[in-house]
Amino acid sequence: MSKQEDKQSQATGEDIKKEVLENSAKDLEHLSQEVGGENASELKQQRDNFEDKYLRAAAEIQNMNAHFKKERADLLHYDGQKVITDILPVLDNLERALQAEVTDDGAQQLKKGVEMVYEHLRKTLQDANVTEIKSLGVKFDPTVHQAVQTVPADKDHPKDTVVKVLQRGYKLHERVLRPAMVVVSN
Repeated sequence: MSKQEDKQSQATGEDIKKEVLENSAKDLEHLSQEVGGENASELKQQRDNFEDKYLRAAAEIQNMNAHFKKERADLLHYDGQKVITDILPVLDNLERALQAEVTDDGAQQLKKGVEMVYEHLRKTLQDANVTEIKSLGVKFDPTVHQAVQTVPADKDHPKDTVVKVLQRGYKLHERVLRPAMVVVSN
């Protein structure tokens, strides 16, 4: 919903509230005159109760609208997450295919084709705001890394540092789609 639509809905809500309050005041005045002073305070109390219920209902509707707007924004922000998550193993398999050694010309051509598909897929994911989680040589972070093995720390690899990446991890915006599977120095 645009800001203009939001302002219009708030203005409409304010207009309705104002109208209800004016009408209830007029109705109370009219009834007071008809009934007399004795029941006027009882009618006023009933009117105040109804007014309170109305204001609470209006506030609840505003809260629900705000909640639905946030949900819709989140859905749009993370649109395609399931499809992207399903594509990541394809990207892994293409990477493995590119690591294979080839010797003859036919295999070289095939590898070149696989490389083109791989690059096109990476570009498409990048355009969809999917980013690779940087892992190699960084401090282990359990929110984005999954440690599957540990090795002793040494002078080249301080404690709690990612030594090797077994499977790349990816994020969609700030949400982790798949943590990186890593080997950590201990």
